[in-house]
Amino acid sequence: MVTKNLSLKEKINLYLFEEIEPYQLSVYRIGFGLLVMFSLIRFSSSGWIESLYINPSFHFSYFGFSWVKPIGVYTYLIFLVCFAAALFVTIGYKYRLSITILFLSFTYIELMDKTTYLNHYYLVSCISFLMIFLPCSNFFSLDSRNLERKIPRWTVDSLKVMIIIVYIYAGLAKINTDWLIEAQPLKIWLKSKYHIPLIGETFLQNNNVHYLFSWGGMLYDTFIAFFLLNKRTRFFAFILVIIFHVMTRVLFPPIGIFPYVMIFSCIIFFDSSVHKKIINKISNFFSFNVNPNFKSYFIEKNRFHTLGIYVIVIFLFFQILIPLRSKLYPGELFWTEQGYRFSWRVMLIEKTGYTTFKVVDQKKW
Repeated sequence: MVTKNLSLKEKINLYLFEEIEPYQLSVYRIGFGLLVMFSLIRFSSSGWIESLYINPSFHFSYFGFSWVKPIGVYTYLIFLVCFAAALFVTIGYKYRLSITILFLSFTYIELMDKTTYLNHYYLVSCISFLMIFLPCSNFFSLDSRNLERKIPRWTVDSLKVMIIIVYIYAGLAKINTDWLIEAQPLKIWLKSKYHIPLIGETFLQNNNVHYLFSWGGMLYDTFIAFFLLNKRTRFFAFILVIIFHVMTRVLFPPIGIFPYVMIFSCIIFFDSSVHKKIINKISNFFSFNVNPNFKSYFIEKNRFHTLGIYVIVIFLFFQILIPLRSKLYPGELFWTEQGYRFSWRVMLIEKTGYTTFKVVDQKKW
């Protein structure tokens, strides 16, 4: 196809609406569903549903969401519904309904108490919302048994943009005096890891290592997405992704499943041929017979597709704006924390508070 005489807008449209094979979204749907199920099993088996949501008599609410509360022992039901939805997303059964229920139930869990906020919980909510409008069940799903369709390229790129936003803002947030000049709080955290075999008592106690980790973390977060976008550097960048997130998981266990989510999400940057091999491996393992005959995605007019484009563009635009809202608040961000959440400020601070309550019986005085 000749594109020399096309305008820039026409070239962009030609790229974004080019039909590609749906392997990337299929792999992402399967992996994402499995990760959510793993997270819910981990949460439940650790006893956190009871200790964080059922036992406490008071929960800190998000502004505008004071109505979102645990519902006693029925809170387990919310987690069960979320798990079932994640399972159906994985196998691609009633996908649109399943991913919508997954988004609503998981986000409800996240909103029940502000003190349980973690970046990867918020990321799961963001991705599951995006996936409502993406044709992730067009192939290798129970929904696609009768009709397997191609997908527009923008559907894959929208997930890439979400991951790029996370990485770049995480990197920019680390460009501050504490992180780069004082190597804090890594200097405190790494010194406390003396119990780790081989490296804890020597390597992690070295002051130069603290600065290496601080500067390396900032450079990694800020630029890794650009290396993932470049085909020539993609494989090397993905190796760095694995090394970086495995190290954070070993050094900082409380970070939860965030490393796994980021490692998996970066697979979306690879070409469709890589995802095709993954699908073939899965199908061979389960002895499935996969002989796709993809039809055009635009075989019929799809109003939901058009709506999805506008919703995703607006959503990603707000994802770019929301981390900047801290600039609207007075005072030091790390102290007031106004605008700190939902801005991908990963591992920048740690606060520990202590308080003593004195109960006085007024009748005795």
